[in-house]
Amino acid sequence: MSNPFWTRRRLLAASLAATGAAVLVRPRVALAAVAADTPRWIELLNTHTGESLSVAWHDGRDLVPGALARLEHLLRDHRANERHAIDPGLYEQMAAVALAAGRDARFEVISGYRSSGTNARLAAASAGVARRSLHMDGRAIDVRLKGASCASVRDIALALARGGVGFYRKSDFVHLDTGRVRSWQG
Repeated sequence: MSNPFWTRRRLLAASLAATGAAVLVRPRVALAAVAADTPRWIELLNTHTGESLSVAWHDGRDLVPGALARLEHLLRDHRANERHAIDPGLYEQMAAVALAAGRDARFEVISGYRSSGTNARLAAASAGVARRSLHMDGRAIDVRLKGASCASVRDIALALARGGVGFYRKSDFVHLDTGRVRSWQG
């Protein structure tokens, strides 16, 4: 069975070579080099539940509802076992970060959706958790990109300027969200 990430990477390289495109420096431009009709894959490993998923969440024309439902399940609040719709802009942002890093979109997920109860408990226990977190709206995710340092993921995400970027060096993860552009360190 072939690996969809490897196939996607080969297709991207071939399409760039065929058009004579050079490797682009700016991440925003690099994502634009992906053909609009190219399926988008993502692989997630939930570090708390051990669940993993490799799925095409966009078929090159539109979002794939079944794939989004499977991703929503994996990104659920495992403490409360609650699900919430996840902003597809997060997947776009993660795909752009992976592409700019020269990596397949394979991420370890530290935190996806959080219920209001879970968020309140976490905020009470740590000053690093916002009381009105975008995690509660399905618009934030805490991740590590396989094969890339969290510092480089932070730098790329900041250059993309697609939302909030938090860098948690001690805990070794990066927060990405689809809110207003801003950054912080935890």
